Amino acid sequence: MARSEARGAAASRDAADPLRALRGRFVLDDTVYLDGNSLGALPRDVPERLAGVLAREWGELRIRSWNESGWWTAPERVGELIAPLVGAAPGQVVVGDSTSVNVFKALVGAVRLAGPDRDEILVDAATFPTDGYVAASVGRMTGHAVRPVPVERMPAEAGPRTAAVLANHVDYRTGELYDLPAVTAAAHDAGALAVWDLCHSAGALPVELDAWGVDLAVGCTYKYLNGGPGSPAFLYLRAAHQERFDSPLPGWNSHADPFAMEPRHTPAAGVARGRVGTPEILSLLALESALGVWEGVDLAAVRAKSLALTDFFIERLAAELPPGVDAGPITPIEHARRGSQVSVRCPDAEAVHALLVSRGVVGDQRPPDLLRFGFTPLYTTFADAERAAWELGLALGGG
Repeated sequence: MARSEARGAAASRDAADPLRALRGRFVLDDTVYLDGNSLGALPRDVPERLAGVLAREWGELRIRSWNESGWWTAPERVGELIAPLVGAAPGQVVVGDSTSVNVFKALVGAVRLAGPDRDEILVDAATFPTDGYVAASVGRMTGHAVRPVPVERMPAEAGPRTAAVLANHVDYRTGELYDLPAVTAAAHDAGALAVWDLCHSAGALPVELDAWGVDLAVGCTYKYLNGGPGSPAFLYLRAAHQERFDSPLPGWNSHADPFAMEPRHTPAAGVARGRVGTPEILSLLALESALGVWEGVDLAAVRAKSLALTDFFIERLAAELPPGVDAGPITPIEHARRGSQVSVRCPDAEAVHALLVSRGVVGDQRPPDLLRFGFTPLYTTFADAERAAWELGLALGGG
């Protein structure tokens, strides 16, 4: 297919895209932005919302805004907006703290729920480094052995010693999507709890935490949920576990009566047990506004577009790669094993990435030899995918 034909095919697909109107709800320019798997684009409603928060809620009401502007209830309220995006019934998602802090809370909480007779934690062998660091620390604190295991091997490796498994739904380097329901079921069969990191799946594809029986899950909100840099993470705490959830960070915000200022901690009821300290109000309210983009959006349509975009990019890249260049996607071709990014192994990845950015194509690079291209279905177009493949082909050919 010639370049003109490829551009025509992209234009035709964009015209038929049922999500195309959503692109107008983001602040975008002529850059091909394929780094939404690291930082999502700015939703247009957020600046006005934050301006109001600064001028009225902080600037005029000040301390009164904790009650009059709903600041105090924001962690649960924003959690209710995320809940349907991850398949959770009301009352099971709370927003606050970083992903790393929530991984710590979830993993220690899972170990404590599992009881004293189990002394092993299985952790995704290819996990995002922070998850591994946190798991190692939890092991040192609790006396549990931490054993790295490939996610696909977890069903076979979980056994009577296993307290919990900690795994990523999508591999951050390769973009591989793992079988969350099967791993969760196998962990339960072994008597263990399942803790999932949804950072690269929440907002990119359907997730059904309740239906799949997940015990605890965490996820960031600044990638596919477009909450902004450093926006607080979310914690999913299955309703069946809430009464017994023993947080390793029992802050004053998770107290049953925070303003009693009692010396002894009495846990709050429900998912509020997952709170710790004073909420990150500015980031929380920016995220709340950003999540308005999702109203009425069908996650099945999001997934369909994600797969179509990544299929098209892979197809166009195969056509554009120069002969003899040792480069190509490492992300699985099978839809059931693919998230919403395509990772390309290539020589001189750092230099190629810099060249692409100079040409208006923004993905990212992971040492030593990976380029990552994240496709955010709410605003990425087929024209973006076509141009990115063309520019990458030129870059690899010395153009």
